[in-house]
Amino acid sequence: MEQQFFEEPNTFVGHVELKVQQLERSIKFYKDIIGFQILEQSKTRAVLSADGKTSLLTIEQPEDVKSREANTSGLYHFAILLPNRLELAKVLKHFTKHNQKLGASDHLVSEALYLNDPDGNGIEVYSDRPSSTWNWQNNEVVMTVDPLDAQDILGELEGESWEGLPVGTVMGHIHLHVSELQETEEFYNKLGFDVISRLGQQALFMSTGNYHHHIGLNTWTGVGAPASSEKSVGLTSFSLVFPSEKARGRVVEQVQGLGYEVLKEHGIFVTKDPSGNSVKLSV
Repeated sequence: MEQQFFEEPNTFVGHVELKVQQLERSIKFYKDIIGFQILEQSKTRAVLSADGKTSLLTIEQPEDVKSREANTSGLYHFAILLPNRLELAKVLKHFTKHNQKLGASDHLVSEALYLNDPDGNGIEVYSDRPSSTWNWQNNEVVMTVDPLDAQDILGELEGESWEGLPVGTVMGHIHLHVSELQETEEFYNKLGFDVISRLGQQALFMSTGNYHHHIGLNTWTGVGAPASSEKSVGLTSFSLVFPSEKARGRVVEQVQGLGYEVLKEHGIFVTKDPSGNSVKLSV
């Protein structure tokens, strides 16, 4: 993992908040299968960390929460970025040992595993290839969905065992179902993100600092897909980390200039994208 993509002067995803139906069930999954540590816990909420210091994920069981709604905008997956390929090999062996149903892809820029939590929230666990090896064409990074060479990844192992998420793990990106792409692209552009790759007319990927993507957007649930209800399992919000108060202030003005409301809640600025996905603007 190259730290420069997740520090000043870049803006990146720092934290994700999810709604779940059974908190204890989800805590067990995120500890035993994904490898998080518990940073804070109450009867309805748990804050999770990879290093025991920095929160990456919050899971909450709201009152009267409903099961995941189909064909709505919201979370496609959040993506946990590991420090290196060896850690991906450890995770792959661990997932296999626990009979997890997995998807897997070689994206050229990265190698990724995909699975769902007990509520159907999508998760990607991945490691990046060195950015010096990424192929650029017409100012876009080339990404594919090729088969993953699992045996080659497992070849990284030399007796090492899985011990949970390692120090240095970050929230690499978030990928969202949205109702349309044109206004959504403009919205995230005003938040400081540039289009880094397009997949036909149905998906695009955006980042700062020429990362392969901090944000993915797609219309695979259908153009015009409605937002899920407040009571539905799924994404509550995600946080973008800006390099300074000045940088955040600038994008707040730009987003307001497009006609979007920006509220201040407990010292954090919060807005919603055109599909109703809640975005916290932090520093």
